Amino acid sequence: MTIVYKEDIPEIGKYFSLFESTGWNEEYKLTKEELNNTLMKSYYCVSAYDAERLIGFGRIMSDGILHAMIYEMIVYQDYQGRGIGREILNRLLNKCFENNIRDIQLFCAKGKRQFYEMSGFAARPDEKPGMEYVKNQSL
Repeated sequence: MTIVYKEDIPEIGKYFSLFESTGWNEEYKLTKEELNNTLMKSYYCVSAYDAERLIGFGRIMSDGILHAMIYEMIVYQDYQGRGIGREILNRLLNKCFENNIRDIQLFCAKGKRQFYEMSGFAARPDEKPGMEYVKNQSL
C-alpha cells in the first residue's frame, strides 16, 4: 500500500463519503454542494489517497497571519493506526509554521485528545476564552 498525499480539494463525491463516515453529518445535514462550498473557502487542504480512493483529509481555515483553525481531520476507520492522520496533521502544521501563523487551534473529536497531545496540542485551560454557540437555548 502506497499512500499519496496531495495539497488539493478532493472530488466532492469522494469527500462526501469520507465526511459521512464520521457521523458528523447526522447533525449538520449538509448537502454535497454545501460541503463543497466549505472546502472552497479553505486556506489549505491535505488529502490522502490509496490509489484513487480518498482515505484521509484535513484542512485549515486561516487569515494567513494570526489565526489558523484545523478542521475535518478524517481518516477512514480501516486506515487508522497507520500514521496517515499524523502525516496529514504534520503537513497542516508545517504550512502554519512556514507562514509564521501565531495561533493554531483545532476542535478535537471525542476520544482523539491523546492523538493531538502527542503532536503538541494541549486542551485550553478554563481561564482562556472560548465558547461554542448552542442552538435552541432560551434567552
